[in-house]
Amino acid sequence: MAEAPDVVNRLSTAAARGDLRETEQILKSNINVNARNKFGRTPLQVVKLGCPSVAEALLRAGADPNVPDPSGGLRLAHDAARDGYTDMLEVLLTYGADVSLQDDAGNLPLHLAAREGHQDVVELLAPRTAHPFLPNRAGLTPLQLASQHNKDVTARWFENYRHVHPQPE
Repeated sequence: MAEAPDVVNRLSTAAARGDLRETEQILKSNINVNARNKFGRTPLQVVKLGCPSVAEALLRAGADPNVPDPSGGLRLAHDAARDGYTDMLEVLLTYGADVSLQDDAGNLPLHLAAREGHQDVVELLAPRTAHPFLPNRAGLTPLQLASQHNKDVTARWFENYRHVHPQPE
């Protein structure tokens, strides 16, 4: 049975606003939390990044943290990593987010965190990423992105990490 579009759109709007109360109220109606809104996205894909409690409510209700966005193949973990939301990533990891999945450009969430120099996110993701030195489609590893974008602390951290955790060729 397909969900009523208005209910999915209301849940998506509540999630995007970071409105925990309304999100939980709508979830009581046993809505398919993975249904897509009028823009082709699930409520979890549009959740306000600074509201891990709203994401957790959706995840507890069965939201899939690994659904790619129809535009670019980004997952919520990519968005949270790029913008430095460690608390959101911790919630996503608790509920089965796979941070080893690439977007359409071949970026892991780790690539985006490294490019932006979000050191706490890099340190959280690197040990949870299957291949933390995997090049993206442009041929750049997270270490190279950090260097290229003058995120020197992050680049040095990756250099040390590579020596302590050598990767198979």
